[in-house]
Amino acid sequence: MADLRAEFGGADIAGWGVGPVLDKFRKVSRIAVLRGGGLGDLLFALPAVSALVAAYPGATVTLLGTPVHAELLGSTVGPVSDVRVLPIAEGLRPGREEPAAVEAFLVSMRREEFDLAVQLHGGGRYSNPFLRLLGARHTVGSRTADAVPLERNLPYVYYQHEPLRGLEVAGLAGAPPVGLEAKLRPRERDLSKVKEFLDRLRDRPATPVVAIHPGAMDPRRRWPAENFGKVAATCAAEGCRVVVLGTADERKLADEVVTAAGSDRVISLAGTLSMGALAALLDSCAVLLGNDSGPRHLAQALGTPTVGLYWVGNLINAGPLGRSLHRIHLSWVTRCPDCGADVTQVGWTAPRCEHDTSLLAGISPTDVYSDVRSFTAMTPLAHGR
Repeated sequence: MADLRAEFGGADIAGWGVGPVLDKFRKVSRIAVLRGGGLGDLLFALPAVSALVAAYPGATVTLLGTPVHAELLGSTVGPVSDVRVLPIAEGLRPGREEPAAVEAFLVSMRREEFDLAVQLHGGGRYSNPFLRLLGARHTVGSRTADAVPLERNLPYVYYQHEPLRGLEVAGLAGAPPVGLEAKLRPRERDLSKVKEFLDRLRDRPATPVVAIHPGAMDPRRRWPAENFGKVAATCAAEGCRVVVLGTADERKLADEVVTAAGSDRVISLAGTLSMGALAALLDSCAVLLGNDSGPRHLAQALGTPTVGLYWVGNLINAGPLGRSLHRIHLSWVTRCPDCGADVTQVGWTAPRCEHDTSLLAGISPTDVYSDVRSFTAMTPLAHGR
């Protein structure tokens, strides 16, 4: 026990959650949570935020995040009090760093006089020094062996389920889990607008609407567009309406799915939806079919059933925990189909090879459709809304 107390900054272990739940800090009214990245990265952090809110009632939680985080949290109901957009900085937010902007942001954050700063942004090589510069009275987070320490630290191991990692970090601050997955609700203004659109789209009130998101940040995590098209075509033939989702940058990919489907019951909405409209649409669909990507994680947070397509390493880090509302199809490929490089180490201990060939191509469209059908056959609103 003495060794554990030393590792956790001398704090006593008050209980157990995902990992040790240490003693709470005293007089905490302002909490900062650092989490950059994309939509999925934010959703992975929200269970930890909910735990912190429950452990420190009355405290405000400020997310230090990215523009997409600010847009989503401003368009939904969730546990975050407010969002401050991070400046472009190495290891936190990609782009050309402007040191003056970084310093101005840090000066502004120090004026907030945070009592607790929580690092949920990776192993801490860049994020831990940044977090310490916020000037909070207490700091917790994960760290690799070469990262600067915080007051209380969790050893960073790459292959860990990200929401559970966040909950383990929250435990360092004395916050036990109150839920294992993110929970969000759309705002009524967006729901009413989407309802009008879906009422026009459906042949009748009971027509199921299937959402498909064929994109993913890493091209290797994308199931081929023609496979999505095959599933979309079968859904359309069975009487569903299908909407293909994506950002403006994914319009070409969405169009490929629509073309492969060859049905006027399949349309693309890529690049047309605000974050609030996307949340409301997903909330109203029977099921979302997609790769390991932000929209799949958002659908899950909204309570919408999903059928997810995963490379096995991504499932470890980002897969849904339950199977009643969420089905998964796995690729067990461990080497690049083009050069044979070990893809299980990429982004962790070995450089990435130059190839973008899909690792998911072997997943069967017939098997995927079978799971999609299990949700569309139940009700157009399979999650009860």
